Amino acid sequence: MNGASREALAAARESLDALTDNTSVDAAKLAGELASVTALLDREVSLRRVLTDPAQAGEAKAELAQRLLGGQVGGETTDVVSGMVRSRWSRSRDLVDSVEELANTADLTAAQKAGALDDVEDELFRFGRIVSSSTELRSALTDKAATASAKSELLRSLLGGKANAVTERLVVRLVTQPRGRSLEAGLESLSKLAAARRDRMVAVVTTAVPLSDQQKQRLGAVLAKLYGRQMHLNLDVDPAVLGGISVQVGDEVINGTIAERLDEASRRLAG
Repeated sequence: MNGASREALAAARESLDALTDNTSVDAAKLAGELASVTALLDREVSLRRVLTDPAQAGEAKAELAQRLLGGQVGGETTDVVSGMVRSRWSRSRDLVDSVEELANTADLTAAQKAGALDDVEDELFRFGRIVSSSTELRSALTDKAATASAKSELLRSLLGGKANAVTERLVVRLVTQPRGRSLEAGLESLSKLAAARRDRMVAVVTTAVPLSDQQKQRLGAVLAKLYGRQMHLNLDVDPAVLGGISVQVGDEVINGTIAERLDEASRRLAG
């Protein structure tokens, strides 16, 4: 996003944070209702164009949103969406993307309030690794011929009782409403959003053997000093790296594995 949409999303995030800071607000319920609004706006192209039409007054668009949503969702959700359509958006699709982000953020806030945000972060990462290692599972979850209910049932059989309820809701929404994204991209986006709840960056750490608690703490401290922010470590064990450690933060990779060094040596010999 850029320009007006970026500013509108920033304002919407602040509004959501102020709302969910109130202990009386049910963040999980808010998340579900915002997800329903996302589905509505994604489906009704003409509606989202009207709600983001720069030629229409913000208050008029807010009143339209209130009439459409009143009685369908709670007052908090109506207020959030009404505030969003008062803002100016560069593209109509940016509004849908932003409502979806707020829905996911509200669910992550519910996990944070319950002291389960770390669990959700780790479960999202682990689920992504399971999907990437199973062609059959990925095919089943991305099959366009399969119904949303069939995919939901499959996910509940995999995650139900084994993962946090927030993790399950986030993954089910992503799989049943991919909105043009790949499953991997959607999971990565959710992981980053979860990390952002604590103003942390995500580091994917790959080692040949599991790290000890002391090694994890030391690595986390080093990366936090290097990047100037708290760092959440997603740990992966891959014997193929042979030794050392590989750390990926965003698009940057810090590779100190023996396998990488051997590859580099082979490249130099071949050159």
